[in-house]
Amino acid sequence: MNAKQMRDILNVIAEMYPDAHCELNYSNPFELTIAVLLSAQCTDETVNKVTEQLFLKYQQPADYLAVPIEELQQDIRRIGLFRNKAAHIQKLCRILLEKYDSEVPGTIEQLVELPGVGRKTANVVVSNAFGIPAIAVDTHVERVAKRLGAAKAEDTVLEVEKKLMKLVPREEWTLTHHRLIFFGRYHCKAQKPGCPACPLLDRCKEGKKRMKPVRTRKDKEHNITFASKG
Repeated sequence: MNAKQMRDILNVIAEMYPDAHCELNYSNPFELTIAVLLSAQCTDETVNKVTEQLFLKYQQPADYLAVPIEELQQDIRRIGLFRNKAAHIQKLCRILLEKYDSEVPGTIEQLVELPGVGRKTANVVVSNAFGIPAIAVDTHVERVAKRLGAAKAEDTVLEVEKKLMKLVPREEWTLTHHRLIFFGRYHCKAQKPGCPACPLLDRCKEGKKRMKPVRTRKDKEHNITFASKG
């Protein structure tokens, strides 16, 4: 894929989701970091329901360290992998308190050193909380990029990120990240993508395959019989 082809795709997705944005609720970089950490293998909707009360109770790193881990586990129990995430949150908060004066650092290199924070989380935080262009590759972005040919099926998440960064103008990285997520979350779904009504079907190899009628053995036998009658 070249930049022009990517431009055409981005224009179509922009028309579909002009208001795409981060759907996690937060009011500062620290809350966003916690919310993204909690969102791993969990829907944004569930995370927002949990953080509505969580962020009232815990407003700074020291607050998360002032309670037993069992209490924090209970507070986020509705979140998948809540025990591991509670442990990561407390370890992360301890580092923020001791090393960063309770502030979330503003670089990807610093963020990925925090417990529970991978490159995707770091990209989300720097782009949304600090205004630094970044493309965070989650499952939706990865799936859409590979289906539309911006990346190869065997590419790693990091390779997908690098290819998108080359194809998309830097000033559009963050917005493109949000629009690709919306496209993948609400249209090009993993199990039941909206191929029949997709304006990008002509550029999607997987979509074209999905739209081809499946010929069963019975169909083939019928065709052979029919043809032999001439």
